[in-house]
Order: sequence, then structure tokens, then C-alpha cells
Amino acid sequence: MADPSKVLFASEPTLDVAEFRRVLVESGLGETRPIDDEARLKTMLDNANLVLTARLDREGKPLVGVARGVTDFSWVCYISELAVSASAQGLGVGKGLMEEARRQLGPSVAISLISMPDAVGFYERIGMTRMTDAFWFSRKR
Repeated sequence: MADPSKVLFASEPTLDVAEFRRVLVESGLGETRPIDDEARLKTMLDNANLVLTARLDREGKPLVGVARGVTDFSWVCYISELAVSASAQGLGVGKGLMEEARRQLGPSVAISLISMPDAVGFYERIGMTRMTDAFWFSRKR
């Protein structure tokens, strides 16, 4: 397991699709994302205006976490994915990515997301408020 102090957080708006896909798979989010549709994954990255990464500070700088969001940089940011490779879970990567998002967005921008059921406790532990009034139109594909 890696040393949590050796995780580098950065903005990577041109993140490689293959790296993004790998972290989605390794995090478990691959079960709910179109990991077999490279063109769609590329479009997801291309149209996000906040792509933050967590990389281990060692040779090759392997990617272990991604936060992808859509924001107006003024009022709200919706985090579409917060994915952390299973091998890096427990190192503070998810919390670090959310802290980096808050740092880059500033105090006047709210952050929202829809949690996977098994991650609810994580979001509560990092201080996010659970909202009961969210609504959803499902996608057709």
C-alpha cells in the first residue's frame, strides 16, 4: 500500500481516456459507467470542466483517483464521478480530491453529487450534508 503523503493532486483537463477507464474499473464505478464505450468516455471527459486527479508520487506517477465535475465556477459544481482505485482506498485520496475541488472552486461554489449506496458513509464523514429532495430522469442507454 502507498504512503498517503505521497499522493499528488492536480487539475488534468486532458486526462487520458484509458487511465480514466482503468480507475473507473478499479474503483468499482465501472459497473455503472459505459466503460466499453471509449467514445462516450472521451466525451464525458471532454465536456467536464473540472477534472481532478490523484497520482502516486513514484515512477510513472500512476493514477489512483479521479474527480470529474461540471460547474459554472460561480454557484454550483456537480461531481459526476469520484473514483478511487481499490488499492488506494483508505489513503485519503477521495477526501483529498474533494478538498482540491473545494480549493479550486472557492467558498462561494456549492458542490453536489449523487452517491453510490456503499459510499454514503464516506460523504457524511467528510462533512457533506445529505439532501432528501434530489430528482432524476433516467437515461435511455
